[in-house]
Amino acid sequence: MRDLIHPAERLVDAMARIYHYRMTTTSGGNLSIRDADGSIWITPARVDKGALRKEDIVQVHPDQRTTGRHKPSSEFPFHKKIYELRPDIGAIIHAHPVALVAFSICGQTPDTRLFTKAHTLCGKVGFAPYALPGSEKLGERIAQVFAAGHDCVMLENHGVVVGGRDFPDAFRRFELLEFVAKTIVKARALGPVRYLTDAQIGTGTNPAVPLEEFTPGLHTSAERALRRELCDFIRRGYQQRLLISAAGSFSAWLDERSFLISSELVDRATITPEQLVLIRDGKREAGSRPSRASRLHLPIYARHPEIRAIVNATPVNATAFSVSAAKLDTRTIPESYILLRDVAVLPFAWLYDAPERIVETMTPKFPIALVENDCALVLGQSILDTFDRLEVLESTAEAVILSRAIGEVKPMGDAVIKELIGAFLS
Repeated sequence: MRDLIHPAERLVDAMARIYHYRMTTTSGGNLSIRDADGSIWITPARVDKGALRKEDIVQVHPDQRTTGRHKPSSEFPFHKKIYELRPDIGAIIHAHPVALVAFSICGQTPDTRLFTKAHTLCGKVGFAPYALPGSEKLGERIAQVFAAGHDCVMLENHGVVVGGRDFPDAFRRFELLEFVAKTIVKARALGPVRYLTDAQIGTGTNPAVPLEEFTPGLHTSAERALRRELCDFIRRGYQQRLLISAAGSFSAWLDERSFLISSELVDRATITPEQLVLIRDGKREAGSRPSRASRLHLPIYARHPEIRAIVNATPVNATAFSVSAAKLDTRTIPESYILLRDVAVLPFAWLYDAPERIVETMTPKFPIALVENDCALVLGQSILDTFDRLEVLESTAEAVILSRAIGEVKPMGDAVIKELIGAFLS
C-alpha cells in the first residue's frame, strides 16, 4: 500500500507519540524518512520534541542543501550513512526509551527470542561502541553494524537506532524492541527468564492457513455500533499500554454466527471501524486479513455462548509472568480475585499444536490465562467486562512485582477467599 502521508506530517505525528509515551525526552532523539527523490526528511536540532510542528521538519536534499527554518539534527551524519549502506531502509528512529537505555548503559542487548513476533520483526540486535554524539565516528560505527544486516542497533551509553523499509515498519520494530526490554527487566525481578527455542520460533512463524472468504451484505446498525465500540477499546488499550502497535488482538461477538476481530498489522493506536474483520460461519470477509488469533477465538465463542469478547493482550507486567516460572497470585485484593479468579499458565505449544486444549481450559469461571512467551488471554461477557479484567490483571501483576522491593507478599487467606466466593462468585 502506498504511503500518501507527507514525510513531515509522519515525523511530527510519530515524535508526538514517542514523546507522549516517555520513550524520549524534550531534547533527545531524532527521526528521519528517505523520500523517493533521495531527500532525507529529519527532525531539527535543538527544538522541543514535545511540541514539533510540520514546519519544523528539515529536508536535506541529495546535494546536501537544506530546506526549512532549522538546522537538521546534529546526528544527521549517522542517518545519512545508514541510508547510503542500506538502500532497503526508508526510515530511521533514534530515541532514548528507558528500558533500552538501561541495556545500553550495561553494554548489553535485549534478546528478542523472548517472543516469536519480536524475533521475526527485530531479529538479532546489534551493538555499536560509544563515540561522541553527532560525530562522523559515531555515524561510521552505527552504519557498519547496520551494514552487517542488523535492523536494530544499541548504542553504548546512549540509546537505540532502528531502521525499517518505511516509517510504520520502523516504528513497529522500535516499540516492540522497547516492549521486549521492559518485559525482560520486569521478569528478572521474578526470577530466571525463559526464552524460546529454535523449534518454538519455527512453529510460531509458520504461516497460518487463511480462512475461506465470503462476501458480506449490508452492514447492520448493530454491527456498525459494535465496530465503533470495539475500536474505542482497542485504542484505549493502546493508550493504557495494554497493547502495542504491532501486537494484541481484540474480538467481540456479534450474533450466533458472527464476530468482529482486529486486523493483522493494523496500528492499534489508530485502528478504525473499517479495519476490523467480520468472521461469519468460520469465514472471513473478502479481501481482509484478520488476526491469526481468529482461529482461537472462533471455537471459544462456539463452546462458551456466555463469552461476548476476547482479547490477546501484551501488558508488560502480566507478560513478565509469562516468561518466568513465577506464579501470579491473584489473592492480593478482593477486586483482583473476584475478576481474575486463578490465572492459568498455558504452554506455548498449545497456541499452535493444541488450541483445543486452550478452549477446554478457559471457561467463564476461569477467564484469564497467560500463554508462555506470548500473551495474556482474557475472556468476558462484554467488551467492557473483558477490558476491565485486562486492566485489573495488569494492575495486579505490577503490584506483585513492585511488592518484591518492599517485603514478603501476604496474600488473602483461605477463609477470605471462601467468603469472597460465597458473596460474589456463587
